[in-house]
Amino acid sequence: MAIPDYQSIMLPLLKLVSDGQEYYLRDIIEKLADEFKLSEKERKELLPSGQQSIFSNRVGWARTYLKQAGLLEATRRGYIRITERGKQVLSQNPKYIDVKFLEQFPEFLEFRQRRRDKNEEKEKIKKEDIPLETPEELLEIAYQKIRNELANEILKQIKKCSPSFFEKLVVDLLVKMGYGGTRKDAGKAIGKTKDGGIDGIIKEDRLGLDIIYIQAKRWEGIVGRPEIQKFAGALQGQRAKKGIFITTSAFTEDAKEYVSKIDSKIILIDGETLAQLMIDYNVGVFPVRTYEIKKIDIDYFSEE
Repeated sequence: MAIPDYQSIMLPLLKLVSDGQEYYLRDIIEKLADEFKLSEKERKELLPSGQQSIFSNRVGWARTYLKQAGLLEATRRGYIRITERGKQVLSQNPKYIDVKFLEQFPEFLEFRQRRRDKNEEKEKIKKEDIPLETPEELLEIAYQKIRNELANEILKQIKKCSPSFFEKLVVDLLVKMGYGGTRKDAGKAIGKTKDGGIDGIIKEDRLGLDIIYIQAKRWEGIVGRPEIQKFAGALQGQRAKKGIFITTSAFTEDAKEYVSKIDSKIILIDGETLAQLMIDYNVGVFPVRTYEIKKIDIDYFSEE
């Protein structure tokens, strides 16, 4: 089945801890995954940031909302327990617990109002207006959208640049990624040879223990197997084992399959990957603002 939204998790979560015992949240996540019959793939599916699984994130937010409503309490870091109010709620045998249900509790209303804009505090939130995604998911979705739009803009700019500038861009990126030693050394290395489909060479590390051969092309059409075979042949001619083929377009599936079977290690970097790497290593872009997501440190508030 599909991964349930955080509101659908609230009632099953409360029922799992109904005996009043202290529970470790990680164990609860596994038990809920079993209850919802999630596949291994669904359990491991990550948020866009890749830092946390979607299901774990949603269980975490279900716990947060239940805690803000006074139905759960945090006993220590990573542990929860049902409260007397939580037991009373379960005794009413509710069919569903969601944000609207929790709004009957003053503490939860206060929590909700703190999260709204001042101009919206007096407005009644309708159930259909409540997003199914957790706040972190919404933030990451928005971040990924901004990032993808930036990547598209980067590619458009790259395709307007001259071939020589594109080679410089590739050098800047590889140096930022830790290749080539100094920028001066890398600049000398690239463009050193035009032999057999090789556009340049660069050191693999600062000590120059190995050399990587580079093919960097601003292609409009998709790059197929013949071009990769030509590059692989050029590597063999240099008795080289490592190469990077960078293009502003994309690679055919046949080309990708070919590099997975040959002895030489050739990394294919298409336009989308190139743009994403430039964002990761701040090449041709600069940060505008930074947001930190923080969580409460339960240990700090422990008086034991």
